Amino acid sequence: MAIATADLYDERGDDLDSLALQLHDFGGRTAFHGPIRTVRCHRDNALVKSVLATPGDGGVLVIDGEGSLESALVGDLIAASAVANGWAGLIVHGAIRDRDAIASLPLGVKALGSNPRKSAKDGVGEVDVPVTIAGVVFAPGRHVWADADGVLVER
Repeated sequence: MAIATADLYDERGDDLDSLALQLHDFGGRTAFHGPIRTVRCHRDNALVKSVLATPGDGGVLVIDGEGSLESALVGDLIAASAVANGWAGLIVHGAIRDRDAIASLPLGVKALGSNPRKSAKDGVGEVDVPVTIAGVVFAPGRHVWADADGVLVER
């Protein structure tokens, strides 16, 4: 049973950071949590695809696309791969596409928005480095909780 982020914050308070950025829920699950893995990339989703093709072990991939809405970093095939490999969810500081297909998957997906335009596939970016989104640090190995109220990250 997942704990609501509001209740978790009431319990742990300053041990947690709250992401003030307002992300939209796109996946078939609105509540998810797990250990953080990260990808930092800009309009190039090759690293996202390769990481999500590995065992997720209930983890959450935080994708720092620098807030770009110019092209999608996640589509239905990549999201389906995440499900097949045991990922709990994705937090995308950028855009996704294939919203209807992603909504049917048992995966948490939070993102800024959507754009049908696909991204580059050059593999430019970094994996498993701390990323900062709206002042909150997402460090690999820390725990993140997300639900309809928002996102909390352990410090």
